[in-house]
Amino acid sequence: MKLSLIICTYKRAEPLLKLLESVKAQSLLPDEILIIDGSPDDETKQALNNIELPQLHYHKIRPEQRGLTKQRNIGIDLCSKDMAIVAFLDDDIALDKHYFKNLVLSYDEYPNAIAIGGYISNEVKWKRVDSNYIVKTSEFIYDNFVRKEGSRFNLRKKLYLAPNRPPAHLPKFSHGRSVGFLPPSGKTYQVEQFMGGVSSYKKEVFSKIKFSLYFEGYGLYEDADFCFRLQEHGKLYVSTAAVCEHHHDPSGRPNQFKYGQMVVKNGWYVWRLRWPNPGPKNILKWHANVLLLITLRLINAFTTTKRKQAFTEGLGRLTAWLKLWFSKPKIQR
Repeated sequence: MKLSLIICTYKRAEPLLKLLESVKAQSLLPDEILIIDGSPDDETKQALNNIELPQLHYHKIRPEQRGLTKQRNIGIDLCSKDMAIVAFLDDDIALDKHYFKNLVLSYDEYPNAIAIGGYISNEVKWKRVDSNYIVKTSEFIYDNFVRKEGSRFNLRKKLYLAPNRPPAHLPKFSHGRSVGFLPPSGKTYQVEQFMGGVSSYKKEVFSKIKFSLYFEGYGLYEDADFCFRLQEHGKLYVSTAAVCEHHHDPSGRPNQFKYGQMVVKNGWYVWRLRWPNPGPKNILKWHANVLLLITLRLINAFTTTKRKQAFTEGLGRLTAWLKLWFSKPKIQR
């Protein structure tokens, strides 16, 4: 299966070069690599002169075309017609040597898959255990692997607000467990959603749907939106054998107040996209979770070293939650 790699970038020349070096080292190279650059300067274009990849094609876009979902849609339109798989990577990712090889093998193993996500390995520490292992209250276990649960999830358990579905499956009250709660087992798991920054899709799906322009700019949760709309067309998976690292480069990100607003507003949007009629109990639990997380972020302003960031993010979350009572986004299906 011929594979096209699309990398949407914005003012991240140095991280992009590191990603492309890891692409060069792949045991299976993409058949084409498209760089969709929204940077206001030419630093990224000049940096690419230092990398030798014959299948690399650089595209500088106009200012009005900037934004993650817009740039992804442009990349899709530029793909060669004979490509079978379209993969997306954030520009601050570094790949394991066999990332693309294992991704393609997963498509061979699961021919009903229309989309398969990769697996970020450097954000969580897991420990393999046997079936007799006694799980601590501060731990989460899945498929004979254990990780720390996290104080927020422990508190939500005590308040009866914890997720009640497997990782990467959204509960009816939202606030589920992310892909990061799938263990590094090397297996491929069926999911409802995965991270757009380490994603891939059969090219045929883009004749049916495109990335939503509702998620402008940074585009928080645009990946969940696309996954939920994609489900009616086929099965989604995550391959934990397609390993990479995410290095969270701070450049190009929104300020904490705007980020906090997006967490709540866009979070509400994808929740109601997935569950249009969640019922009164789940609506109440959604609001309870939002208020709990707002409170915790505001408390972090006194308990962490990044006090300003915690306070402004918490304030952004609170502002967006209050606005939802008067004006809710219109869902685009």
